[in-house]
Amino acid sequence: MADINEKIPETAADVPVDVKDTVSSDPIDEEPVGASGRPEGWMYREVKIGPIQIPWYASPKTQLTMVAFVCFMCPGMFNALGGLGGGGKADATTADNMNTALYSTFAVFGFFGGSIVNRLGVKYTLSFGGIGYCIYAMALLVSVHSTHTGGFSIFAGAFLGICAGLLWTAQGTIMLSYPNEGSKGRYFAWFWAIFNLGGVIGALIPLGQNIHVKTNSTVNDGTYIAFIVLMFIGFLLALLLCNAKDIYREDGSRVVLMKHPTWQSEFIGLYTTLRTEPYIILLFPMFWSSNWFTTYQFNAFNGAYFNTRTKALNNLLYWTAQIWGALIFGYCLDIERVRRTVRAKVCVLVLFVITMVIWGGGYDFAKTYTRADVAQKTFIPMDWQDDGYVGKMFLYIFYGFYDASWQASAYWFMGALSNSGRKMANYVGFYKGIQSAGAAVIWSIDSNKRSFMAEFASTWGLLSFSLVCAAPVIWLKIKDHVTVEEDLVFSDETLADVLPTGHPEKGIV
Repeated sequence: MADINEKIPETAADVPVDVKDTVSSDPIDEEPVGASGRPEGWMYREVKIGPIQIPWYASPKTQLTMVAFVCFMCPGMFNALGGLGGGGKADATTADNMNTALYSTFAVFGFFGGSIVNRLGVKYTLSFGGIGYCIYAMALLVSVHSTHTGGFSIFAGAFLGICAGLLWTAQGTIMLSYPNEGSKGRYFAWFWAIFNLGGVIGALIPLGQNIHVKTNSTVNDGTYIAFIVLMFIGFLLALLLCNAKDIYREDGSRVVLMKHPTWQSEFIGLYTTLRTEPYIILLFPMFWSSNWFTTYQFNAFNGAYFNTRTKALNNLLYWTAQIWGALIFGYCLDIERVRRTVRAKVCVLVLFVITMVIWGGGYDFAKTYTRADVAQKTFIPMDWQDDGYVGKMFLYIFYGFYDASWQASAYWFMGALSNSGRKMANYVGFYKGIQSAGAAVIWSIDSNKRSFMAEFASTWGLLSFSLVCAAPVIWLKIKDHVTVEEDLVFSDETLADVLPTGHPEKGIV
C-alpha cells in the first residue's frame, strides 16, 4: 500500500516525462478560437437580455443548471415520493423491497459508474439514468391496484438502481470537475438548492391532494401520475446537455479528461485510483453513511408516526431545510479569505458537533415509541394540529438540514482532492456505489421489521465513526491548491489541451 504522505508533483518539472513531454500538435479537435478564447460556434456565444448576461451554452454554469433541473425532475421527485414514507403507501413493505433491489444494483453500477461515464460521456449517461425514475413511479402506482405485481416492482427497483448509479455519477463528475477550485462549494449549493426544490414542489403535490386526509393511508393516483410526467420531462431535458469535452470555463481552460478513452483504459484507471491513492478508502465509511439515515427519517420517523397530510407537510419542510443546508455549507466552504486546509478541518469539527446535537435530540424522541406501538390498531397518527407537534416538526427540519450538510461536505472533500474530470468520475463512482450499498443494507433491515431504535442507533453510531475515519484524509491530504500538472498525470492530455488560449504555458512541449 502506498504511503499516505507520498509526494505528489508540485510543478511541471516534477511531472513524469510521458505526461509532460507528450507533444499535442492537435490537442483538441475544436472550431477556430475567437477573441474570447472560446470557439466561435453557437454554444460559446454569450447572450445579453437587458441587464442580464446569460453564459454561453457550453459553460459550467449553464450545464450545471441544466443538470440541476434534470435532477429536480427525476431524483427530486423520487425523493418527494420517498419522503412520504413507504413510497406514499400506508404499508412500506413494497417500497422497502423495491429500494433494497434499487440500492443493490445502484451499488454496483455506481462503483463502476465513473468508468462508464468517462467512456460514454455525461450526456447519454444522464439521459439513460432519467428513464428509470419514471418506471419506478409507474410500478408504485400499479402496486396500489394489484397485489400480483411483486416481480414488476422488484424489476423497477433494480432497473432504477442501474439508471440512478449512472445518473448520479455523471452529475457528480460535472459538479466537481467543471468549476474552478474556488467555486466548488457554491456550485454544489446552487445544484443542491435547485435539485431539492424538486423535493419541495414534489411535496406540495401530495400535500395539496391529501390536505384533508387525517389517517395514515396511501396517496391518491393523481399524485403518482404527476410524478411520472415530471420524471419523463427530466429524461428529455438530459438529451440537451453537452459532453465534458465541449466545455470551456470562464478563464478559457478545459476539463481534464481522457482524449481517447477505451473500456480498458477506464477500468485500469479505476484500479489505478485505488492503488495510487489508497487514502480514499478512509472516506468510504462517510460514503456508506451518507444515505443510511434516510431510511430511519422517512419510514421510522415520518412514515410511521404521522398521518398522511402531516407527512406531506413534514416532507415539504424537510426538503426546504435541505436547500438552506446546502447554501450555508456550500458558501462557507468557499470563503476565500480562509485557507482551504483550514476550512476542511473546521468543516469536520462542525459536522461532528451537529451530529451530536441533532441526533442527540432525535434520541429523546426515538425512545418514546416502538414499531409495535405504531402497528397497533388503536394507534392514532399525529396531526399538525396536535399538541407537541411543533418540536417534532423542528427535529425533522434539522434532519433535512443535516442531510444537505453531510452531502455538501462529502462532495467538497472529494473536489478538494483533485480537479480532474476523469478522476472525479471515479471518486464519485466510489461515493455513489458505497453509499448505495449502505442504503441497500438499511432498507433490507427495515423491510425485515427490525426495531426503530436499532435503526436509529446504527445511524448515529455510523455517522460518528465515519467522521473519525475521514479526519486523517482531511488533515493530511487536502491542500490549498491542486496544480494542473497533478491532474494531468491521471490522463492522456497535455497542458496544451487544457490551458486557456494565451496562457504562457499553452505551448509547452
